[in-house]
Amino acid sequence: MPQPFDSTVVRAWIAFALEAVGEACEEIDAINVFPVADGDTGTNLRRTLEAAARALEAEWDASDPAAPALRALSRGALLGACGNSGTILAQLLRGMAETYGATDGAEGSKAADAGEVPGAGRLLAEALTRAADSAYAAVAHPVEGTMLSVARAAAEAARTAGEQDADAEAVARAAHERSHEALSETTGQLDVLRRAGVVDAGGSGLVAVLGALADALADPEQGEVSRRRRAYTGPNTTVGSGTSSGAPVPPDGGGGAYEVMYLLDADDAAVTGLRERLDGLGDSLVVGGGDGLWSVHVHVDDAGAAVEAGVGAGRPHRIRITHLTAGEAGEPCAPEHADAGGTARHGRAVVAVVHGDGLAGLCEDAGATVVRAKEALGSPDGEPLAAAVRATGAAEVVLLPNDIDLHAAASRAADGTRAEEPELRVSVVPTRAAVQGISALAVHDPERRFDDDVVAMTTAAGATRYGEVTVADRPFWTMAGVCEAGDVLGLVEDDVVVIGSDVAEAAADVLERMLAAGGELVTLIVGEHAPQGLTDRLEEQVRGGHLAVDTVVYEGRQHSSLLLIGVE
Repeated sequence: MPQPFDSTVVRAWIAFALEAVGEACEEIDAINVFPVADGDTGTNLRRTLEAAARALEAEWDASDPAAPALRALSRGALLGACGNSGTILAQLLRGMAETYGATDGAEGSKAADAGEVPGAGRLLAEALTRAADSAYAAVAHPVEGTMLSVARAAAEAARTAGEQDADAEAVARAAHERSHEALSETTGQLDVLRRAGVVDAGGSGLVAVLGALADALADPEQGEVSRRRRAYTGPNTTVGSGTSSGAPVPPDGGGGAYEVMYLLDADDAAVTGLRERLDGLGDSLVVGGGDGLWSVHVHVDDAGAAVEAGVGAGRPHRIRITHLTAGEAGEPCAPEHADAGGTARHGRAVVAVVHGDGLAGLCEDAGATVVRAKEALGSPDGEPLAAAVRATGAAEVVLLPNDIDLHAAASRAADGTRAEEPELRVSVVPTRAAVQGISALAVHDPERRFDDDVVAMTTAAGATRYGEVTVADRPFWTMAGVCEAGDVLGLVEDDVVVIGSDVAEAAADVLERMLAAGGELVTLIVGEHAPQGLTDRLEEQVRGGHLAVDTVVYEGRQHSSLLLIGVE
């Protein structure tokens, strides 16, 4: 019996889809030859669906219509998107959520969600059409014979069924059946698929997701056997047929050496510029999302430049960089060239922004050139950073801004020095706190290839959560309430989470919150005006409540805060 398309059906849908994709994960991985033959499309789709399912479970309410459930699902997929296919899937879900969300508050919206009322099938058809359009818009250079063309074909079939006043289940079934046909057509649409004798891997996963939708609308309790059969077999479908002749055939063009993914907090105008910049750096570019939060995916040779582009557009976080090729071709470990004045540049340097004498000494001991934060913050054009880059005499320079307010200046400094000396390589690792800069410096290795070094430093910084204890200098609103001048503030990742009067208690609270998510190493950087014995108390807290977590303490002597905390 057809079911109303409500939150219960959405929940069943994602569970069915996760089960079906999980069953065929290895098979989908095996036929993955486009855009890069890296054998992970099934895995990426499964991980994206898992993230979506977790997000939905956290907010699910059986009494809800479809719209809020779809919003939770799409946001979870966006936050957890993996790879090209996962990013596209997240955008497909967002398109559906936008369509059903547009009915919120409208007269009859609950009736539209209810399934067996006039217009329910047309609404689903509209949602699938918007999903396909959104996915195409997110991809810089859409290619037919892929997950996109399967989505478009399914949407067209859904629209035809909807125009005939079919119910939601019949619309979903029509979309699924047409997706099967479209999947089989992908082999002839792309040369790389034809040579390998396979269908598109991402499209195969999408067929499973659409089959799960049709099954959920038919009966949320239906067994898995028919779902698997409809998802992965059918007329002219060649899933797996290309895996018996050896390694997958790589796509034409080769793509970039690295897959770079990150979430980005930015406005629409900044993202437009980001798309243009990333499009010039690499390929397989997908930028999905909206409402200030975006998921960015691109294949590039210069991973640092891709991250830096994000720094210029907004606030990148959850940065993931993966090797797509194992070769070591490219620049030597210690390149040499002449600067604009004819002086030979050679080797690699790190320029780090610091608060406090202790931090300055720590970074200099690690081999970094230091720029004082006061000087850098006083020049938003980035000139002090650019001057430091030029003064290193190095052919390759890594910039560690160590402050979110310096990301734009660091990006301008990198752009300016590269414009002056095109052979000079400069990359910004978007460190937002001193503890992230220390983590990046700890893995810095000038003997590695430049891109590999930037990747390692970016990964280490991104794996370090940061907190701070400081004193409010004026009254203002915070996430934890209103603070007054002189209040002790505890921050985690730039958000105030504690307002108090005792430094030690606030620090203990912040540390416990940060360790709640796990960790292996706690870094404590003590400010100039921190109370005596503060770090002893915190070290005891770690030893007593968090086994196998180590603690290191540095005298930062910074004036800007009483204590900086890092958790790796």
